[in-house]
Order: sequence, then C-alpha cells, then structure tokens
Amino acid sequence: MGAEAEETETETPQNDVAQHNTPIVPLPPPPILHSFLYEISDPSAQKTDASKDRDVALARVEWEKKLALIKAWEESEKIKAENKAYKRLSAIDSWEDGKKASIEAQLMKIEEKMEKKKAEYVEEMKNKIVGIHKQGEEKKAAIEAERREQYLKVEETAAKYRSSGFTPKNLLLKCFSG
Repeated sequence: MGAEAEETETETPQNDVAQHNTPIVPLPPPPILHSFLYEISDPSAQKTDASKDRDVALARVEWEKKLALIKAWEESEKIKAENKAYKRLSAIDSWEDGKKASIEAQLMKIEEKMEKKKAEYVEEMKNKIVGIHKQGEEKKAAIEAERREQYLKVEETAAKYRSSGFTPKNLLLKCFSG
C-alpha cells in the first residue's frame, strides 16, 4: 500500500502539468562571478601569475564594457523619456493655444455684436433727441403763435377802445390775473 501511495503522488504532479498544459520554464543561469571581484582561494588552481593577471584584465575589460553598455542604455532611455514628455507637453501647448484662439475669436464676435448694438442704440437715442427737440420747437412755435394772436387781439381791442373812447372795465383785474 505504501508503494502505491508513492506512485499516485508522483503521478499527480505530472497529471496536473499535462492537464493545465503549462510549459515548464527553466530558471535563468546564475550570474557570472567576476574573478577580479572575488579572490580565488582554490589551491588546486595551477595558473601562473601572468595568466591570472590576463584573466583579471580581460574580466575587468568585459565588466567595463557591460557598464558602458548599461550607461548608454540608461542615457538612451532617459532621452526617450525626455522626448516623449516634450512631445506631450508640446501637444498640450498646442491644444491650449488652439482653445485660447477659439475663445478670443468668440470674444471678438461678441465685442463686434456689442459695438454694433451700441451704435444702433446711440443712433436710436440721437433720433429720440432730435424728435424731442423737434417736438419742443413745435410747442414753442405754437406758444409763440398763440402769444402773437393774443397780442394782436389785445391791439385790436385797444384800438376799438381808443376809437370809441371807452375804457376797459376790468383794467386792474386783467393786469394782475396774467
């Protein structure tokens, strides 16, 4: 019974993998250890000093090459990010300028309409002033004509009194009643 349990346990993981169809991804290789960073204390290594120095120098050159590539990649990515940000900022500036121009155009249209209405109202008010002045002149002319009529009547009446020799009855009352 113990052997059968072990077989079912070992079969289950394989069946799970087969059922889920998930590929098995191998782990990445361990990082390469550079000999110039670590001291090799292996007494069995039978390398000469010149050979060790050459290996250390090659490892150092390779390491510097990798650092240079990393630095170049870093600069490239920074420039990409800067260019992307500049492009987006330029797009926003362009959008903002377009919106401002649109609003200013609307403002100009409104100002033109207001100036036109103002001119119309000014013309209307001037016409009213002219009409009022005309009415005032007409009223003044009517009053002046009435005054002349009354003046002529008074002269005619005075002429009658002179020719007949009579004096007016209400002499004092007319002078003060005005």
